[in-house]
Amino acid sequence: MNPGREKPELVCPAGNLPALKAAVDAGGDTVYLGFRNVSNARNFEGLNFSREEAKEGILYAHARDSRVFVAVNTSPNSHDISPWTSSIDMASELGADAVILADIALLDYAKKHHPGLRRHLSVQASAGNYEALNFYAREFGIKRAVMPRIVTLDTICDIHAKTCVEIEIFVSGGLCVMAEGRCWLSSYVTGDSPNMNGVCSPAHAVRFEEENDSLEVKLDGVLINRFAPGEPAAYPTLCKGRFEACGMQGHVMEDPYSLNALEMLPDIFAAGVRGLKIEGRQRSKHYVRTVVSIWRAAVDACAADPDAYQARAEWMTGLDAMSEGGAHTTGAYVDEWR
Repeated sequence: MNPGREKPELVCPAGNLPALKAAVDAGGDTVYLGFRNVSNARNFEGLNFSREEAKEGILYAHARDSRVFVAVNTSPNSHDISPWTSSIDMASELGADAVILADIALLDYAKKHHPGLRRHLSVQASAGNYEALNFYAREFGIKRAVMPRIVTLDTICDIHAKTCVEIEIFVSGGLCVMAEGRCWLSSYVTGDSPNMNGVCSPAHAVRFEEENDSLEVKLDGVLINRFAPGEPAAYPTLCKGRFEACGMQGHVMEDPYSLNALEMLPDIFAAGVRGLKIEGRQRSKHYVRTVVSIWRAAVDACAADPDAYQARAEWMTGLDAMSEGGAHTTGAYVDEWR
């Protein structure tokens, strides 16, 4: 590594307390989590943390020199903002290392009521240029921003050169082709906005039905996919559904692949990225342990000698086994991505 350049930290998902412990034990520098309410963008039944679970998780992480970020990154409604502000309060009271925020009212609240609590800008804020980051830094004192998954690595390099805000990017897991925080596909069909309710394709609207030896997947009664016997079926979202449009039949918007930037690590290091984020708060403890372990080994290998670094075949195979569709892509980080 270049003298004076810090090794990027590995920011790992924790949908529950066992997953948090698995991430820390596998070498995660930081874990990120949400509380059990609408304030975070993975508001699924059975996920997230109660106050006591979060307290235990933060103590566990801190005892092992790992940090904890709390996501409060959905958009508050106009009737009752208290689930969001109370989540910020609780994150501060429990000793979280940062809150990940998207809404400007919540950023302002955190700045005024908890000035010592580090503020990060969520990917849900859709801030994809340096002017936006500099605005958020000037007005709300953000220290880090998570980049949308639709920007190229060249753009990230340019942003890093023109802002003092730390840059964090997704490097592994679910891939979103939309500008996060601005997607209305799920709400178009279900009536539930993922930006406000924290759930894309809410479980109550999802149905798996067997029909003529195939598995049909419906979202609020709308057929969005059909799987042949034995074909892997990922969690259904409209963007990864199969449709007929403009003479094309298949995955019109997005192929069901997972993001995997292992092969690009030297370029990511050179871009000055500070945080490498793994998506997957809705995934199992086994998933978290496996993926974090692979990324820990890769980041350490790249930091030791970026010029000699190569993504090992067993790492790629291990991540493919955990991915949607059993395959991976570098996404928008390279220009040839569809």
